[in-house]
Amino acid sequence: MSTVAVAVADGILNFELALAYELFSSAPPAPVADWYDVVVCGAGPVRADGRFLLEPDCGLDRLATAGTVIVPGWADVDADPPPGLVAAVRAAHEAGARVASLCTGAFVLAAAGLLDGRRATTHWLHAEALAARYPSVEVDPDVLYVDNGSVLTSAGKAAALDLCLHLVRRDHGSAVANAVARRLVVPPHRAGGQAQFVATPVAEPRERPLSEILAWAAARLDRPLTVEDLARRANVSSRHLTRQFRAAMGTTPLQWLLTQRIRRAQELLESTDEPVDAIAAATGMGTATTLRRHFGRTVGVSPAEYRRTFRIARPDGA
Repeated sequence: MSTVAVAVADGILNFELALAYELFSSAPPAPVADWYDVVVCGAGPVRADGRFLLEPDCGLDRLATAGTVIVPGWADVDADPPPGLVAAVRAAHEAGARVASLCTGAFVLAAAGLLDGRRATTHWLHAEALAARYPSVEVDPDVLYVDNGSVLTSAGKAAALDLCLHLVRRDHGSAVANAVARRLVVPPHRAGGQAQFVATPVAEPRERPLSEILAWAAARLDRPLTVEDLARRANVSSRHLTRQFRAAMGTTPLQWLLTQRIRRAQELLESTDEPVDAIAAATGMGTATTLRRHFGRTVGVSPAEYRRTFRIARPDGA
């Protein structure tokens, strides 16, 4: 199994700790090869949120042998994180572990030097403090999470769930991540670049909710939809719809459509034997060449390579 080590110390936040443990320790209904083995690592008994006494499974030295290290939120962002925790997280990364912080756990990663010269995020309430204390970190307060490959950071609270599902998607593909999301009764995917919160209402009471437009478009991904098509369905102008999308989704309607098409292509590559040109038609990409170009740019690999990595075995064992 791939080990996920959750690093804890006095002052760790219980919400992010429980979230990470629940998500990575519970496999989806269908058997998944190499599912995670989760361990909680600390220097000794710790208090989460200053109230809940927790007995770790093992010491902090265990982090260095884990495949993934999760650092939950940190309560007192005005104080320096414990040196032992910082040193253990740094050593784990140097040993090859993938390190991810949830919420204010970014302060621990920054103290360990893992965010120097990197783009990172944290809870929007503490983004200014992170940037002021660690000026070598490029702090982005307006996204849900940032993936730098071996170092990842999430924004506050629910965004931690988005990052954890993103890790599952990276490791096991979108179908497995969607199954985990269904078990948790949460949306299967929110893009990392989405805004942390909505500054203005998504729609006026007299207007159709944006959620209806999203569902309508998602059911028609095989068609060449335009912004004008969506605006016409919503009975608003294209400019007004674009403003709604930026406020609610942190992106444009066309970029949102492209993301949905890529997600659908991932599902089809994992679960069917359809050729790439058929998947391109089913996802509204038109041609296999267009699908390959957008898929490679978004996912980082070709459709064929993605299929080889995440192909779901059929019941007959093929």
